[in-house]
Amino acid sequence: MLTSAKKISIAKGKKYEVFTPADGREVIMKKAMGPSGNLRAPTYRVGNDYIIGFNDELYNEWVK
Repeated sequence: MLTSAKKISIAKGKKYEVFTPADGREVIMKKAMGPSGNLRAPTYRVGNDYIIGFNDELYNEWVK
């Protein structure tokens, strides 16, 4: 599913990073997976963009 995304924003703690499918599956999945081996929660699909994980700053930008 992530290969069809335009932009993938991944939050981890107080930081977040933005990726595109061109960054490579392995890089994106390494960041998107949580310590339990599952996809970080929450995960949202908004149009062609994905938001994975939680970060206040990222969510505030997204809502604007």
